[in-house]
Amino acid sequence: MNTTQQSRASRPVGPVCAAAGAPAAGVGGAPVLANAVPASNLATKEARHGPSKQASAPSASRFLLLPIIVLILAQMGATGDNGALSLATASLTSDLGATTAQIQLANMIYPLVGGAFMIAGGLAGTMVGWKKTFRGGILLCALGEVVLALAPSMNVFIWGGRVLVGLGASFMIPSVLGLIPLIYQGHDRVIAFGAIGAASGLSALLPLALGMVMQVSGMHVTFLVLAGYFALVFAASFSLPAIEQPRERSGFDGVGVALAASGLFLMLIGLSGISSWGLIAPLSGAPFAILGISPALPMVVAGIVVLGVLVAYERRVEARGGIAVLPSAFLTDPQVRAGLVACALTFFFMGAQSILMAPYLQLVAGWSPVAVGTISIVTGVPTFALALGIPKFMPHASPRRVIQAGYVAMAAALGIMALSVTENGSSTPLVYLGAFMAGVGAGTVSSHASNVVAMALPEREASQSGGIQSTMRNVGQALGVALLGAVLIFGITGTVRSRAASDSSISPQVSDALGNVSIDLGSNRTFEDEIAGISMTDAERKELVSIESAARLDAVRLAYAVGAAVVLAGLITTPAIRGEGNSGHSGSNRTKVHVAKGGRSR
Repeated sequence: MNTTQQSRASRPVGPVCAAAGAPAAGVGGAPVLANAVPASNLATKEARHGPSKQASAPSASRFLLLPIIVLILAQMGATGDNGALSLATASLTSDLGATTAQIQLANMIYPLVGGAFMIAGGLAGTMVGWKKTFRGGILLCALGEVVLALAPSMNVFIWGGRVLVGLGASFMIPSVLGLIPLIYQGHDRVIAFGAIGAASGLSALLPLALGMVMQVSGMHVTFLVLAGYFALVFAASFSLPAIEQPRERSGFDGVGVALAASGLFLMLIGLSGISSWGLIAPLSGAPFAILGISPALPMVVAGIVVLGVLVAYERRVEARGGIAVLPSAFLTDPQVRAGLVACALTFFFMGAQSILMAPYLQLVAGWSPVAVGTISIVTGVPTFALALGIPKFMPHASPRRVIQAGYVAMAAALGIMALSVTENGSSTPLVYLGAFMAGVGAGTVSSHASNVVAMALPEREASQSGGIQSTMRNVGQALGVALLGAVLIFGITGTVRSRAASDSSISPQVSDALGNVSIDLGSNRTFEDEIAGISMTDAERKELVSIESAARLDAVRLAYAVGAAVVLAGLITTPAIRGEGNSGHSGSNRTKVHVAKGGRSR
């Protein structure tokens, strides 16, 4: 068998998502999925450059436990940071005066930075070594947590701490998956990838533990605890065994990385700014105006233009025989697009949870951080079980049907979540039912999403698919936070102002004054504080509070409905998904795999 045949034969028959980790479900947590690179894709790189000493050695008689524990702890730490942010919504509002738009941006900046630089982190690992990028990423995460704990303002919190943690994750997460094939071989490698998948399920416990710390000691101590956690993981990383890693000799596509990062940044920052900067007319929160209009839409357009330039540039890179950041196969193959959409929509859905459910439960319904943390377990269990269980117990299931079922389940979850909110609280049974259905949908889609991409690609592009998929997840999450956050804030503000203007019991002076008030998601008491500076009668104040309460409920339910519609729109891409299950064939890249007792394909 030649080298290409060997690498194709070693393509896993189970879904990549299951091997690399299912989404760590936390209601507010913006979950981080391990950079899902199939073991076979990394084996392809070994076939191209020659195996390392570690990779060519026979499987050890005893499974190396300590290295996988270190990698699991790193994966869980990345998820823990997102969970801590979700639980800190109330503290950010009270301690740093955060607005809903700022909380939205804080949630979005992590996946934005991670999505923009995850591919760069993966390329860096192939050039300077996975251990170096792993430790560098951990140190950046630890530094970011310290900045988050000590931040005197939301600007420092967002542009200092959250950016640092996002950069750290963009180096750390690809390194976790890059190290496993160099440390483990044969059947041990399968166990190691499965353990990383289990880490995502274990991460569902973190929001509960962090919620306890936050409730007892506050937000600042919680982020310092996470900094100490990363410091311990960094120290433990020196226990990783010695490895010999072949280096990638191709040039680093710095121009492509810069174009991708800047294009995504402009587009998503523009989307997130709509709620606080204005859609057309600039609001008081807009940092500047462009020809008299809000900078939000011009930034979105500029980002799209830059991404268009990226596509044209990457075609030239491929024509020269270089390794493009965005290979054309990812844009031209319908099945690849469908798989990438599935990756993005799973995390779009998680972004919807982080900007809608957790803030509403804390700010309006009055749930404690511990209570919100328990929801993550209800979501995490079915996510973990289905992401790993579907390929194991339903090996012949059609990937198309599985992903379609997952989309329907996710949309149903968003519908249940919409019904779970009330004007001044929530229905606890419906909250937990929605969280459970969220796990069912996310686990079902993630069980096949990554493998759908890998099945359709030639080996060279398949070796890069993990980074592209990880980027799509982060972009999907950022889009979820940006789009649904804008629907939420505009819905509340616009409805309150229009209803107040048409209400005869409210004077025109009070109605006009509302145009200068920034209305955020919060309780009735929060709204009363926001309008405290407007001179009005007690009857007018009571009527405005009633109007805002109803507008808040309508806006939250509308945002959930928009999220469900976006998820269901993903069904349009599913007819392009080929294959009849894990043992089927898709294109020319799928060949039968014969596995010996030692775990080697032959």
